[in-house]
Amino acid sequence: MFGFLRLMLIALVGLTVIYVIVSIWSRQVRRGKLRDQWEEEGRPGEMEAFVRQGLEAYDGSFRRKLILLVYVVPLAVVGFIIYAVNYM
Repeated sequence: MFGFLRLMLIALVGLTVIYVIVSIWSRQVRRGKLRDQWEEEGRPGEMEAFVRQGLEAYDGSFRRKLILLVYVVPLAVVGFIIYAVNYM
């Protein structure tokens, strides 16, 4: 039982690190796309305001919430493997 708890603690720490990295990376990619979009649209207004408004919309988007699958998928796979080994 303690081995399982230790495994879960290490897994959660590792998944948190991966989540933070993916989240930062995704936000930077979105920022780059917004800058490109700003230039394609003929530079309407100030770039920083345009990017800030786009990132606020991104923060509430479904795509941002999909990053939470970093936690769900590995834990579900480990849970299924444990179930399959013990009860099937």
